[in-house]
Amino acid sequence: MAADLMEIDDSLYSRQRYVLGDGAMQQMAQSSVFLSGMGALGVEIAKNITLAGVKTVTLHDTKLCETWDLGCNFFILQALSIIFRNQCLCVILTESSLSLQKRINQFCHSQQPPIRFISSDAYGICVRIFCDFGEAFEVSDPTGEELKEIFIQSITQDNSGVVTCIDNQPHGLQTGQSVIFREINGMVELNGTTRQVSVISSHSFEIGDTSHFQPYEHGGFFVMVKTPQIYKFETLEQQLCDPQVLIPDLSKPEAPLHIHAAMLALDAFQEKHGRLPNIGCLEDAEALLKLTEEFPVNAELVRCMSKTARGTLPPLAAAAGGIASQEVLKAITGKFGPLQQWFYLDALEVVRPLQSLSAEEFFPRGDRYDGLRACIGESMLLELHKLRVFMVGCGAIGCEMLKNFALLGVGLAKSLGEVCITDPDLIEKSNLNRQFLFRPHHIQTPKSTTAAEATREINPELQIDAHLNKVCPATESIYSDSFYSSLNVVVTALDNVEARRYVDSRCLCNQRPLLDSGTMGTKGHTEIIVPYLTESYNSHRDPPEEEIPFCTLKSFPSVIEHTIQWARDKFESAFFHKPSMYNSFWQTHVSAEAVLQRMQVGESMEGAFQVVKLLSRRPSHWEQCVIIARLKFEKYFKRKALQLLHSFPLDTRLKDGSLFWQSPKRPPTPTEFDVKDPLHFTFIVSAARLFAEIYNIPFSEKDLSEDAVSKILSDVKIPEYRPLEKSIVTDETAKKPDQMKMPLSSEEEREAIAQLEEAISTDESTRKSLRMNPLQFEKDNDSNGHIDFVTSASSLRARMYSIEPADRLKTKRIAGKIIPAIATATAAVSGLVALELVKVVGGYGFESFKNCFFNLAIPVVVLSETAPVKRTVIRNNLSFTIWDCWTIFGHEDFTLSDFMNAVREKYTIEPTMVVHGVKMLYVPVMPGHSKRLKLTMQKLIKPSVDRRYVDLTVSFAPETDGDEDLPGPPVRYYFSPDGKAP
Repeated sequence: MAADLMEIDDSLYSRQRYVLGDGAMQQMAQSSVFLSGMGALGVEIAKNITLAGVKTVTLHDTKLCETWDLGCNFFILQALSIIFRNQCLCVILTESSLSLQKRINQFCHSQQPPIRFISSDAYGICVRIFCDFGEAFEVSDPTGEELKEIFIQSITQDNSGVVTCIDNQPHGLQTGQSVIFREINGMVELNGTTRQVSVISSHSFEIGDTSHFQPYEHGGFFVMVKTPQIYKFETLEQQLCDPQVLIPDLSKPEAPLHIHAAMLALDAFQEKHGRLPNIGCLEDAEALLKLTEEFPVNAELVRCMSKTARGTLPPLAAAAGGIASQEVLKAITGKFGPLQQWFYLDALEVVRPLQSLSAEEFFPRGDRYDGLRACIGESMLLELHKLRVFMVGCGAIGCEMLKNFALLGVGLAKSLGEVCITDPDLIEKSNLNRQFLFRPHHIQTPKSTTAAEATREINPELQIDAHLNKVCPATESIYSDSFYSSLNVVVTALDNVEARRYVDSRCLCNQRPLLDSGTMGTKGHTEIIVPYLTESYNSHRDPPEEEIPFCTLKSFPSVIEHTIQWARDKFESAFFHKPSMYNSFWQTHVSAEAVLQRMQVGESMEGAFQVVKLLSRRPSHWEQCVIIARLKFEKYFKRKALQLLHSFPLDTRLKDGSLFWQSPKRPPTPTEFDVKDPLHFTFIVSAARLFAEIYNIPFSEKDLSEDAVSKILSDVKIPEYRPLEKSIVTDETAKKPDQMKMPLSSEEEREAIAQLEEAISTDESTRKSLRMNPLQFEKDNDSNGHIDFVTSASSLRARMYSIEPADRLKTKRIAGKIIPAIATATAAVSGLVALELVKVVGGYGFESFKNCFFNLAIPVVVLSETAPVKRTVIRNNLSFTIWDCWTIFGHEDFTLSDFMNAVREKYTIEPTMVVHGVKMLYVPVMPGHSKRLKLTMQKLIKPSVDRRYVDLTVSFAPETDGDEDLPGPPVRYYFSPDGKAP
């Protein structure tokens, strides 16, 4: 089918479309891929590229399934006999000999056009990926980063003109890249031209000769131009001697070349002996080391790889499978920069502490865990089996983590282990593209219980307890301290920062390890938090998300994000907040007559004015909804512009003499309504149907037709517009006023009373009319008209301000705050996290743990040490970390004075101030606080019935007068001597 005729199922692929774009999606939907080898790595790649939406994936394997495979393959397939066909766009080999890889690669490289070739292998603790996409592989978009409009402060008139960004905004450019200019006043010769840049600083760059142009006046912006890039690849044979490698861990930059040499030696070993080295065999390990004599290698790495080569680390295969799968998508779409040309990764830190164990620890026992046992030994396996894990979230990362738990044998019933999972969400169609445990028939079923059932199918021995709760302060009675104290580790699979911060605070409070990870498009991160070794998640804070100033949204948008946010706010105000406020008001006030009486005597009631206005303007049939929509069009897209131009004519100047209407401010152009304009019509219909829904007014498909709506609109009388003499906010620091709390003028009060009297007299204040139907914004239901409204409203406002409109897909992403997502990145982060889980279970030291950041688009993978916990010194012999907590046990009659004495005696330091949350229990300088010393702690804090303790912030007296009070850790006060609830 022709690419331009193919339709992408947005309800299934919406999150991935934001990562790859429609062009790449179309190419994938027409591409065929050949994949050989269905071991741990092969099945991971097959899963990921199938989820991505490749047209056909031909799977090839000549081996029969064994019990061993159950521990590394979550989709067991029968052996296949398939002839390799060269019509495939991409060929992926796993579990193939090096000689076969070289032959097939040579064949692929020689074809015209070349067949893209990827080989990937996993041997115990080491994995490798190799890519060859031909001698001239064109990439349309090397980075995948979204292009941004950057506004210009100035351009010099010089032999090498210098462009400076407004407000010193960073341009994000590199020398040699190109930009295109638009909307410049004065130096108009630049408009529409493309110039190569030479970067001077983060906010300025040169663009060549501008000396013959007119002087720059004001305004304008530039956008980076993405130019296709050609990548040259060598064959596998050529790359063996002089490999081009990616370095993932800067603490051991030599590792990739060491693994390269070791794995080539392993290939030679297999060629010579017809087998892999035997598990734990020292003789084979020394023989393999001898094969590397020509190269400088890490002997420990070679020996560990030899001992584990027959085994499988499922998390390592998952991580490599995610990375290799992204390379497959690059190969068939030309989107993102490809790997050049080798990627190596080892898990030496996982097995290094295990080398002192006896060889018998690693020998097979005829069960599903033999491949894993060969790498980590029986003792570690048993620790994994009895592990008690709490995982928050069962989305994309959650599904991948459950698969890893199943393959690792985490939380087995027979070992009294357990995996407790919770997620309040139901499965939606858009989840199926990444959350591979779910199928179409699972839609609208709970994620947690469905994921648990699917995981038990992979490994029936797992003990899984599935909940449907949020993890938040409201559920602390369920996820209490005693619950956390029963756990070995907590894993987050969340998509928002606040939830992560809360879970982290609970882990910190209860001294439990936390494994966190997240993705955004092709980017991913992992963070490992271990009690007393590392900082916590809350130890660092990202800068707050920049808010769009109120005046910008209301009157002065300059980029499409502003108009989309404005349209989203209009939806929330008209169709959710106002109906909700309306319902809340009438739940509090029993009747319109009672409200009228109180208003007539001058009583102030919050929200009464807004509620009465809604009641008086309430439509009763479809035609009135269309009329309201038409009046809204007039208000939003014509009168707003007329009012702004009345208040600030085009020639308005500021105090410094500069023009008011200059970049980034854009003067609006009033829009004349045209029913024949599809955008105008879409706004009217979408707004009218939403008004009908909040007022519970029925309508039919016929009512939505162009003829029916046009007929209603032809009779609408638009009142003449007269501009108002009102103040328009231009201060970017001003906040949006709360309409509910704004004082009313006497005229507004009289108007509200008259409107309510009329509503009562005309029977418009019945119980039915005192109810509205608030609409929660739902981005993934294309039939509800929500995205139609936001897209049309945003596009009309963009037109009004001469801003390039966004298509429906981009509008949906921004308005719905959709996080772009793809299965490849999800698989990679979950694999990396599961590797760290093994280290946590083993009680490894600080230097073993690794955090990771990657961007598979570029590609870059960075492994780094975790942040060491900071120790705060109170005095020479006394210090603490964030993980420390001092404890005081009290009783029913324990006073604040008793508490301070107990702290003084136990920790030999003088407490000076005691605070509980935001409440100051004792501050010596505060009036009356000295009297509190005699009050009991229970009376001061008033604990809830089930509260066993509180954490108090205590300041301590300095050693020298005049110094500041000394800090200390939280002091946990238990209300009873045994630590039980009072």
